[in-house]
Amino acid sequence: MAIRLLVALIALGLLHVAPQLARWRGDGLFRRWVAQLADTSGAGRVLLALLLPVAACLLLSWLFARTPAGALLQLLFALVVLLYCFGPREFESDLEAILHAPDDPRREVAAQALADDGRTIAWNAPELGVAIAYAALRRRFAVLLWFFLLGPAGALLYRLGQTLGRDDALLLDGGSRTVARYVANALDWLPAQLLTFTLAVVGHWEAVISAWRRWHSQAAPTSWYGSGPGFLGAAAQADVLIDIEAGDGYAEEYSDPLAELLRLRSALLRALLAWLSLVALIVIGGWVS
Repeated sequence: MAIRLLVALIALGLLHVAPQLARWRGDGLFRRWVAQLADTSGAGRVLLALLLPVAACLLLSWLFARTPAGALLQLLFALVVLLYCFGPREFESDLEAILHAPDDPRREVAAQALADDGRTIAWNAPELGVAIAYAALRRRFAVLLWFFLLGPAGALLYRLGQTLGRDDALLLDGGSRTVARYVANALDWLPAQLLTFTLAVVGHWEAVISAWRRWHSQAAPTSWYGSGPGFLGAAAQADVLIDIEAGDGYAEEYSDPLAELLRLRSALLRALLAWLSLVALIVIGGWVS
């Protein structure tokens, strides 16, 4: 876990000083592999599409561990995989592009880069808040969680699962498309739950938790893989709409998208620091014991 924390800190630092690193991610090889599986369909095609790359990642990590410079090679390999999985663009640089746009029409155009699934993002505070939350989940927090839990193979499984399940440019049969979306939603479920709870801690607890409970009370039992983590969007929207809880009992609603972008960006930074601090405490606790 200590090595994974070090790799995560290095990767985040590199992306901060050189955000273009996230744009070097190419998935042409994976797309060709998926196309080669056209003779299969349904769950079998999805399983084969994900199993070979993840197995290759595990094999390379195992081989590097048995070389004379095993620890260094494993660290470098994990760093490369993590940088790949943080793509297709650096999350913070997309937020900077919105902030630096000269007017609202161009800000709205820049905001479309947050939606990896091609969904149109309206230029208003609630819709922008939802898009930022999902972009943070899929480009940063979920990748980090699966990396911490399962290493480079976990991060790679998440990234390829999202590509397979959410990129409509991939030509999949109907059965494979359905199963791929189930896999993508299932991989989102745990990190989205943790991110929602973290946003409640660093933001507006009552508003976020109320939205989370309301969504779950109305959701179907299969929602954790069937419909995606809609509770995260509901919680982010609630956090945006309730910006300041006033002392006399009323809520002040903020409608400026840029102001809410800055506030939510700050909240997500605090959430990231909270996750990294928790992992650091786990590492220190392991050393002490």
